[in-house]
Amino acid sequence: MARPVKKAPEQWKREILDAAKELFLSKGYEETAIADIMELAGGAKGMFYRFFESKEEVMHALGERMFLENNPFEAVRRRSDLNGLQKIREVLAFDRADGEREALSTQAVPVLKDPRILAAAVEANRRVLTPLWFELIEEGRLDGSIQTKYARELSELLPLVNFWLLPSVFPADAEGIRRKCRFIAEVLSAMGLPIIDEEMYGRTQRILGNCRKEGEE
Repeated sequence: MARPVKKAPEQWKREILDAAKELFLSKGYEETAIADIMELAGGAKGMFYRFFESKEEVMHALGERMFLENNPFEAVRRRSDLNGLQKIREVLAFDRADGEREALSTQAVPVLKDPRILAAAVEANRRVLTPLWFELIEEGRLDGSIQTKYARELSELLPLVNFWLLPSVFPADAEGIRRKCRFIAEVLSAMGLPIIDEEMYGRTQRILGNCRKEGEE
C-alpha cells in the first residue's frame, strides 16, 4: 500500500485557506463548519488546529492573504501616468472591482465582534496599510494633487475608518450608516482628500446595510 504523501506545514496551511475560501464563497461563512473545510482540504480536523485556533482566525488570515496576493498599492506604485490623488482613487476602484474580496469582506464583518480578531485586524491594518497610504498621500502632496498639512494623520486615520463604519463594532441603523458615510466623505474632502465619490458612497452604504441586516438575523 502506498504511503500517504507528507505535506509541508506551509502547504497544509495554504490548502486549508484555499478550501475555506472556496466554501465561504459557495456556502457562506456561517454555513461552513471546520469539518467541511478539512474534508475539502483532505485532512483530519486535528490538522486544522495546528495552524488556526478558530474559523474566525481563518477568515482573518484569508483576508490578509488575498490582499497581499492582489495588492492594489503595488499595482499603482510605478504608474507614471497618475498623480498621487489619482493613484489613491485607482486603489479604491481596484478594490471595488474585486468581487471575491468584497464578498468575503461582507461575510467577515460579524467575525469582528470577537475582540481578539478585531484587535488583530486593527493591528494588521495599522502595520500594513498606514505606510502605504502615507506614501501615496505624500506623493500627492509633493505633486500638488493633494492639499493637506496632515499626511501622517490621514495615513493613520484611513485604516481605521472601516472599523468605525462597521455596525458590528459601532451599532447603527440605516440612517446612521448614511450619516457616517457622508461625514467621512466631507471630513476627508475638507482635509484635502476628495476620494469618496457617489459610486463609492452608494457601494459602502449598501455593503454596510447588508452587514447590519445579517447581524440582526
